[in-house]
Amino acid sequence: MKKFFAFFVVSLCLVLAMASCTIGGSNTDSGSGGDITIGAKAFTEQDILGELLAQHIEATTNLKVNLIPRLGGTIICHTALIQGKIDAYIEYTGTSYNAILKEDVINDPQEVYNKVKTVYDERFNLEVMEPLGFENTYAMLIRKEDAKKYNIRTLSEASKQAPKWRAGVGYEFMERKDGYPGLAKTYDLNFKKSPRQMEKGLLFRAIKQNMVDMIAGYSTDGQIARLDLVILEDDKKYFPPYEAMPVFRKETLKKYPQLRESLAKLNGLIDAKEMQELNYQIDGELRKVKTVVEEFRKKKGLA
Repeated sequence: MKKFFAFFVVSLCLVLAMASCTIGGSNTDSGSGGDITIGAKAFTEQDILGELLAQHIEATTNLKVNLIPRLGGTIICHTALIQGKIDAYIEYTGTSYNAILKEDVINDPQEVYNKVKTVYDERFNLEVMEPLGFENTYAMLIRKEDAKKYNIRTLSEASKQAPKWRAGVGYEFMERKDGYPGLAKTYDLNFKKSPRQMEKGLLFRAIKQNMVDMIAGYSTDGQIARLDLVILEDDKKYFPPYEAMPVFRKETLKKYPQLRESLAKLNGLIDAKEMQELNYQIDGELRKVKTVVEEFRKKKGLA
């Protein structure tokens, strides 16, 4: 019964998300009549990567792309892909390995990538493409002033202050196999109260306003530099690798073979520093995603 209910909830969320995105339009000019549909998760980096994928495909092939931004979280995007509601989206190796395949956390990037690629092929009939060049791992963040005050660089050192601190995390991070429960156990994190759960965008506001003292973000978040935050070193290597990679339906690649040559040009295109800067252009400078991506493509010689 629980499994049925969970499936029902995911399916309902997917239907609502798809309906919402169809009404809202997309970042591309192709509207809803594209040859292929690209989805994206609901945060800034995914807005950028979805737009990059869409612009690049349209610029290098004769295909029109329907882009659906802010589709939802990992499970919704993955479900949409295997059900054929979308043709591709950008995923992260560690997320696939832990949240989709339910494998125990490991730290070898190549082993994680190979396992995900093989199982996605055999179980889901999906093709995992080559990584884009950067890793966006979970990052536990504190204010720089606190890092200096308590001489903290690592999560192990931060655990000594945890009983005096409050933490903030996203909803998904609280439930994931590679998320908070395992992190708290690994580092013996015992905060003053149970971590506050909130939408990712609110986490930065909360730490800025001293509502919390540590938050779970991502290593490429544009807000890190803007808000003068510090990434705590994962000294016990708890988090798995999270390399960004396009995932496509094999049927789509077979139908449009020109996609392979196009996507190959994105291999290793972006490093972590560049991704953080792109995120900052959106979150910090409040620029339009489409414009930022167009400029980045020109910079990389893709336009």
